[in-house]
Amino acid sequence: MKQKIIVIVGPTASGKSDLSIRLAKRLEGEIISADSRQVYRGMDIGTGKVTKKEQKTVSHHLIDVANPNKQFTVNDFKKLAEKEINDISKRGRLPIVVGGTGLYIDALVYDLNFPDVPPNKKLRAQLEKMSVEELFARLRKLDAKRAQTIESKNKRRLIRALEILAAVEKVPLLDTKYHQQKPKYNVLWLGLNPVNLKQIIKKRLKERLRKGMIKEVEKLHTKGLTWKRLEELGLEYRWVSRYLQKRIDRKEMEEMLLREIINYAKRQMTWFKRNKKITWIKNPGLAIRFLFRNL
Repeated sequence: MKQKIIVIVGPTASGKSDLSIRLAKRLEGEIISADSRQVYRGMDIGTGKVTKKEQKTVSHHLIDVANPNKQFTVNDFKKLAEKEINDISKRGRLPIVVGGTGLYIDALVYDLNFPDVPPNKKLRAQLEKMSVEELFARLRKLDAKRAQTIESKNKRRLIRALEILAAVEKVPLLDTKYHQQKPKYNVLWLGLNPVNLKQIIKKRLKERLRKGMIKEVEKLHTKGLTWKRLEELGLEYRWVSRYLQKRIDRKEMEEMLLREIINYAKRQMTWFKRNKKITWIKNPGLAIRFLFRNL
């Protein structure tokens, strides 16, 4: 029999973490984070990591497992997550995969393998000279589906997508029908998508700024992360680093960041809606009921 797992997905700020903790307590489960930035140490406030106290009440995995100076890939995630699922199941507990990084989750559930495309230094040097707008326009022309889901202001990811395109002609996954294939695990899918998501995002951003998100980015830079690397890490780290460099003022930083986070949430939903197995629920309370009815 296939290992049973629960997968909880949804856009940023939808309440996935809170729901997963409530669920893990009631089902004797352990949580595997599927977030491409929560893997990095020192990136706490900006990524919305669960607190140390919450991590003690429920076991969390794949948080703080990577150095933010180094790249953490989907293949890295898949390898570590598979190991965690095996270990959790051996302890007689239920693995609960939670996150908003759709590529990570799909790679794990459908056992997807990615081509090992090495860095193309010559091509990267050429692409580095282009603006993010030019890079995004090129990607949209070559692979419109990939352009729908990528962070359009993230120069590193745009360059990497174009690098893969040059090597394998098409960015993996987006034109395949792997959702129609049998998954590696016995999966119960659940998606959270609150009606008032924009208001939640706005409130959460203010809270993160109040908690010291700017100081967090400043500390990361002081400890060795270059402005370029902070730019690559996207969203909060990009816009706060620009503010710290005095390239934009505080008001512009907050306005642009809010807009980027909302756009990011839209791209997440574009990705997840391709998977018709996900049951979408707007209220976390209803989500608990749904899960218990279907386990």
